[in-house]
Formats: sequence, structure tokens, C-alpha cells
Amino acid sequence: MRNYYLFSAGNLIRKDNTLAFETEDGRKMIPVEDIDQMYCFGEMNLNSALLNFLAQKGITAHFFNYYGHYSGSFIPREAQLSGFLMVKQVEHYLDTDKRLVLAKAFVETAIHNIRRNLEKREFSEICNKLDVYRTEGNKATGIEELMSVEAHARKLYYSVWEEITDWEFGQRSKQPPQNALNALISFGNMMTYTLVLNEIHKTALNPTISYLHEPSERRYSLSLDVAEIFKPVFIDRLIFRLINLKMLTISHFDSNLEYTYLNEAGRKIFVREFDQFVDTTIMHRNLKRKVRYKNMVRLDLYKLVKHLIDGEAFTPMKVWW
Repeated sequence: MRNYYLFSAGNLIRKDNTLAFETEDGRKMIPVEDIDQMYCFGEMNLNSALLNFLAQKGITAHFFNYYGHYSGSFIPREAQLSGFLMVKQVEHYLDTDKRLVLAKAFVETAIHNIRRNLEKREFSEICNKLDVYRTEGNKATGIEELMSVEAHARKLYYSVWEEITDWEFGQRSKQPPQNALNALISFGNMMTYTLVLNEIHKTALNPTISYLHEPSERRYSLSLDVAEIFKPVFIDRLIFRLINLKMLTISHFDSNLEYTYLNEAGRKIFVREFDQFVDTTIMHRNLKRKVRYKNMVRLDLYKLVKHLIDGEAFTPMKVWW
């Protein structure tokens, strides 16, 4: 199964038992049998017949505005939702101690993974400070305190990004990104968020019940929790490689007084390299077999399910390579 990306504006329709994408240049048929997710970056016209067909085929569609910012997703009706598991998810959210255990696992793993990105770059002083933050996080007595620790750790981490990339950074700016490096982080984080959301949909977990981030009516907050683990591995490392190999340059961004964003050429490069990266296999230290990076997400979700149901310790993916 693969991702399919649409960058141009047009009409996405059902044509017989497959999909067709109509633009000013003509009609292109899209075989649906091997599509897992669709990413629609251009202005898209569609109808309920198309959505019903996507649901029938189990295809998730993500939509983005002109600037490449995530707008929302069409997710087929949940086929695997479990009432029992949902009750367990809610119990672990409502119980302060149980919620804190899970939230700490997300933060501790995230700090470990960002630290690994710096270990081979001779930032020993920064790594030592990150160890202090990791210890402080494990001692936190509440969610707000824990999120503050995580925010300070990421601020410290980002303080060396200009040195790593030789690009202007300043500080983290999200809505909107103020420079190319911030735009790359935001775009990449969105790619991780949607990947995680799609993997959650393949389990019986409810994506709206989360532990580190507050559940919200307008977002799938469990995806935000789990994405914290994988952003340093999937996105940060990819950004460093794309910049250092000059695969992305400032010419791949458009800017004005208010924001900076990846242009179409830049998005195509990023999603191509992202897809190749998450499809790469590595030897799993515990399973003793090769596993794709993107499948690591599903493995962590299954660990979360076991924790919620059986009380097994939740130990998310920590990179050792």
C-alpha cells in the first residue's frame, strides 16, 4: 500500500470502479487497489459519491490549503472500534496517575530521540542538559509541568539547528512559520501527524482520547501524543539530510511579510523523500527481524493497547542507531 499525492487543482471523481482526477490538462485515472492514503494539496472539487467510494475502499484522504497547511482529513468509518478499549482509554485519561504515566512515557521517549540526533554531532553540553530535562520530566507531578519540561527541552534542541543546517532559524514559529526552516518543521510534523492518524485508524484506539495533549473536539489529539515520539526520527533527521545534501534550497520556498511556505517543487521533493524514508527497513532489536520505519508506529500503538488493557509497561520506540 502506498500514499498518493495530488498537487494540482482539479476534480476528484469516482469513475466506474476506480478514481479519476480531472485538471485543465485532461483526465488521469488513479488505480485504487494499492492506495493507503491520499494527500490533496491543490484546490479540490469532490462529491458524496467520491467520499462513499473512498470509505468503501478504506482510503483516508488528507486536505491542505494553498500554503500546504493541514486542513483536515476524511477518515472512513471505524471498522475496529472497541467499546471495551474506549472505556479503558477514558479510564486512563480520567485517572490522574494513570494519565501521567503515559504522558511521561511520550515525553521521556521524545527527549531521548532528540538527544540521539545530537549525540553524533558533538553537542555534549546540550545532551547533558537534555538528560537533566528528561530527569525533571520523570519527576513531574502534573501534565502542565511535564509539558513545560518538554517545551524547554525542544527550545534547547532547536537552539543548535542553525549550526547544524547553516540556515536562519531564530526561534520556533508555527502559525505562521516565519522562515524556511520553520516551514520545513511544520510541514514535516504534519506529515508525521497524518501518518500516525492513519495508523491509529487501523487499530481499535479512539484518536480523540489522549494523555499528553488535552483531548479536543477539533483534532485527533492522540495522534499528537504519538507523533512526539517519531518527529525527531522521521522529520528532523530528514530535514538535516535534505539541507546538508542541498536537495532543498531557499529557492524551494515562497515568502511574504507574514509567512514562509514550501512551494510545489519543494513539497514534491519532501514527500518523495519522506515516503522513501518511512518505507526503509531496519533490523528491530527485540523482534529480531526487519521492520519498516512506518510500521514502528503501529507497533507502538499495539504497546499502548496492551498497556491500557493488560497493564503492561508502555515503552515507546527509542532510537539506538
